[in-house]
Amino acid sequence: MSDSPTRRALPLHRLAPKAIEKQNAFHSAIVDEVERAVADNPIVVIGMAQNPHCREVRQTLTAAGLDFKYIEYGSYLSKWRERLAIKLWSGWPTFPQVFVRGVLVGGADLTAAAIADGSLKARLDVQPTTPLAAGHPSTVN
Repeated sequence: MSDSPTRRALPLHRLAPKAIEKQNAFHSAIVDEVERAVADNPIVVIGMAQNPHCREVRQTLTAAGLDFKYIEYGSYLSKWRERLAIKLWSGWPTFPQVFVRGVLVGGADLTAAAIADGSLKARLDVQPTTPLAAGHPSTVN
């Protein structure tokens, strides 16, 4: 793995300006709400009702004694557009989406692994204004 992982996304130069404008406007109030929560809280879980993985990650964080903010957007049949806007913003394809100190660590499985290997605690100990150290565990794999 390189020091600077990348993820596949369509480069901006391959998007028409009107397409970028439409993407940025797509449920922008929801994205703004998520961005504020991620900026204001050490741990944020974005989830949806009836999803067992969202329930599982909350139980895992609680069992580890970690406080978190949970934000729920609909269920399988409701608010799918709002959840799509969040997916487009974060680049993460599923829920839950767990953020620690503003960094997406992944879903339930990667969060549990980060608790087990100590990397979640290490990330949590980083002060919000301090850049993350080079070589810190990647948030995308």
